[in-house]
Amino acid sequence: MRRAMTTPFLSSEEYDERAHVLYNEGRYEDALAVLREGLSTYPAAIGLHVGLGYARLAREEIAWARLAFEHAVALDDEHEDALAGLGEVCLKLGRVEEARRLFRRTLELGYDDDLELMLQIGRALFRDGLAEDARPYFDAAVRAAPDSAEALSLVGYAQHRQGDEEAGIATLRRALVLDPDFTEARIYLANVLYDRGDREAALYHLSKTTPEDHWDELGIYRFVELKKTIHQVPDDDALLVAWDARLVELTGEADDIDDLLAEVEATFHASEEQVARHQLELFGAMLVELRERQGPPVHHVMTRDGRSFSGTWEEIVRQMKDGTRVGGTRTVNDFMANEARLGFSLTGVVIPTADAESFIRGSADAGLLRIIG
Repeated sequence: MRRAMTTPFLSSEEYDERAHVLYNEGRYEDALAVLREGLSTYPAAIGLHVGLGYARLAREEIAWARLAFEHAVALDDEHEDALAGLGEVCLKLGRVEEARRLFRRTLELGYDDDLELMLQIGRALFRDGLAEDARPYFDAAVRAAPDSAEALSLVGYAQHRQGDEEAGIATLRRALVLDPDFTEARIYLANVLYDRGDREAALYHLSKTTPEDHWDELGIYRFVELKKTIHQVPDDDALLVAWDARLVELTGEADDIDDLLAEVEATFHASEEQVARHQLELFGAMLVELRERQGPPVHHVMTRDGRSFSGTWEEIVRQMKDGTRVGGTRTVNDFMANEARLGFSLTGVVIPTADAESFIRGSADAGLLRIIG
């Protein structure tokens, strides 16, 4: 007699693993489908509820994410991933003290030796502008994995954000000793060194990167500038071709104003100083006329730590820069580049820095602030 073939049920762990793979690929809807199927068979599987929470969180479905994490915590109030996930939800809802309590609970339970968990919690706090709160988790990550260049670099970023530039530089240099190929830290260090006037050291570190390592234009601009001024490399040198191409990838095509500015700058270099000055004055008058015709748009932005800013995009970015401890020592472009680099290290989202509006909208897409008008 022929026996019927049966398909065995997947275990809850197997559902969890499948959903995790889909989540890592950015296929959140597919991950949700797998998790729902798994929960229909294993309704008390904490891991599936936690996975559901993170998938919902990735889709910015905050209310649903909160329900999933709260269900997981109700099943096990000592589950570290459930506590961390619920803490992240609380940050997004502005419930900072509750988030702090949930995060501290992971330390009290002895999870300070869990590298990924400590980095996750530290990044969440850092994204919310809570660098001081993030430091204990970054420090715990370094204790858990002393050879982790990523963990050590995050400590360096936090030190720099808190205004301790010397400590930040020293920490980033130690991170690069651990992993000389960790280009994210190398680019950050190069820009810090450039800002303080150590141009030779900045060029040394930038020369150890490739154009593809850069996700904002500041490091590329500075590499090209330093090669031309320190090493006297001509504009048409083959060495700079790949860097120029990467710059085009990041900044896109120039708009009409950029074209006009480029034309005026060309005139400035090709003509007598008086003629060039006249051209620049005409260009400035055209911009003033354009602004007066359109009227200054007013926008409103709120950061994750509750600070609000209003004005034009440029005014908002300037206010944000001036609100940092080292704001007065950096240009607006430097501020945007540093914030974009930190944002990418924490969220994996590339934040454009070509102009103030792109920077703010990109920061909002990364969850670092909210545009409210």
